[in-house]
Amino acid sequence: MINTSLTSDQAASTATALTRALFGEQLEQLHEPWRKLFSTEPFRFREGLSPDERAELSYERLRLINEALDSPEDFVVDVERLAALHEWVGPVDAGLGTVASIHYNLFLGSLLDHTSGPNRDLREFAELRRTGTFLCTEAGHGNSAAQLETTATYEPAAGEFVLHTPHAAARKFMPNTSSTGGPKTAVVAARLITDGKDRGVFLFLTPLSDDAGLPMPGVEIRRLPQTATAPVDHCVTSFDHVRLPREALLQSDHGSLTPEGVFISSIGSHRKRFLRSIGRVTTGKLCMSGYSLGVTRHALAVAVRHAHTRQTSGVSARGSVPLFAHRSHHTPLIDAIATTYAATLLHRAVVRQWAQATESERENGERFAAIAKGWITWRARAVMTECRERCGAQGLFLANGIAGQLAANEGTITAEGDNLVIWVKAAGEMLLGHFTPKPSPDAPPEDRDLVDPVFLQDLLADIERIWHQRARTRLRSGKAGNPLNRWNATVTPALELVDAYAHRQAAQALLDAAVQADHPEAQHQLRMLHRLFSLRRVAAHSGDLLAEGYLTSAQVRQLPDAAESVVADLAPHAVTLTNGFAVVDEVLLDHPINRPEGYEDSPLPF
Repeated sequence: MINTSLTSDQAASTATALTRALFGEQLEQLHEPWRKLFSTEPFRFREGLSPDERAELSYERLRLINEALDSPEDFVVDVERLAALHEWVGPVDAGLGTVASIHYNLFLGSLLDHTSGPNRDLREFAELRRTGTFLCTEAGHGNSAAQLETTATYEPAAGEFVLHTPHAAARKFMPNTSSTGGPKTAVVAARLITDGKDRGVFLFLTPLSDDAGLPMPGVEIRRLPQTATAPVDHCVTSFDHVRLPREALLQSDHGSLTPEGVFISSIGSHRKRFLRSIGRVTTGKLCMSGYSLGVTRHALAVAVRHAHTRQTSGVSARGSVPLFAHRSHHTPLIDAIATTYAATLLHRAVVRQWAQATESERENGERFAAIAKGWITWRARAVMTECRERCGAQGLFLANGIAGQLAANEGTITAEGDNLVIWVKAAGEMLLGHFTPKPSPDAPPEDRDLVDPVFLQDLLADIERIWHQRARTRLRSGKAGNPLNRWNATVTPALELVDAYAHRQAAQALLDAAVQADHPEAQHQLRMLHRLFSLRRVAAHSGDLLAEGYLTSAQVRQLPDAAESVVADLAPHAVTLTNGFAVVDEVLLDHPINRPEGYEDSPLPF
């Protein structure tokens, strides 16, 4: 073991304070119910199941989640509770995280968000007698979903819609629409046609299968090939002139329809109507980010524990030391801990902003959620890859809680908006007036110190300013008449601006947590994490910062030693820092890598 200056009681109290810093005052209300539920026997890992069996098991467990809810409807409209579920579900069942997110957020949430029109009886969905799914993406339209081609044509005489897939490229791609898990109902995004006019994309409540799980007339469902991510019953789904009652249209102020077929909307833009229809996608981004954070914290807990218990040779032939004793082993893990704390606290800030956003603040909240989702899920990939490697061959086994979750995280990178695409959109908005760089501080860099957190935050803002200026210069210097070429010349520095913004916001959230901590040792460790996280970012851009006069050459030379010093300071506290994640002990200790008997009870030929 690595020696630490803290007693066991001091380490425990520090970990408790770190948990409070990460999860806030609502730890017991938002997070403890899921920690307790997922610690129970039905959620234990089961070896030897096929992908189809794992998918079926996910639906069985979905019912256990539903039974734990006092009111699924109240749960769905509380974005903080909903996001909290996603933080704890991943380590026990990645597929469960997917189907729960679709059923509660995208399906039931969409029904509850559309308040106009007929009152709906949601009991069969709230009681999970029917599982909900969400059909938006088409084979030919993913991130261009506003241009999707599925149609819902209203016939006033019959008082019905005719839902139709005009050709193969318009088939709904990937949602979980098979008979696995029982009868399904979907909200389907389709182009509303009334009186021969295209009114834009709206959602339609559509039964997909009967009580026996067989497809409804006109509904064709085909299973897709197995993915490398969470084992879910992904399908391609199409509609052949399926008739739906007028009440199937999900209505709100952005669009409603009278029985006579008169269309009413407070929004003139087709695109804005579409974005309002699929408004639950923003909450979905918060959920996907939460999922990635949960599995990342868990992977780090596994890797750090393994590094302290696995013995290896030291620098001499005499005796052995824990893997963690080697700087080459623990440095990337300490860096990963700093990133994960920053990412978790960034997520808290984004969720809080979205939960409290007024109508006028929605656009900024949506952009912040999109930026955070891309940054968090990409960081999760990097951290979990590091954890997998640090666990060696044992990190490859699904039973050890890293490899499967790492693969499933690829789904979060694409779900609710492909990361690169939503960042490109955010980059364009930031360049066109939705971002103002912080002014440069007056104090010259030679009068400032790299241990000063304010100086580090100013340097992160300087990186933002550098990339903002570069992107603006590219945009202004581009030749008129060819918008694509002009944007292609701009997009690379514009994306760097988005990345710089995410890093600064994450660092600020971590620093805020350190300032607010009332436990001296926890405050110290949070400050050290902020310093390390910021120094790594500053070092990566030290050439630009030096060239622009924001760093001195002496400070650039100090950067490696400054970061190394923080790593040495934090290394003895790595277990305490990961204990602050409050991962579910029953799940953590169930991994063979963490058990004294290891793989003795495994069916594998050890």
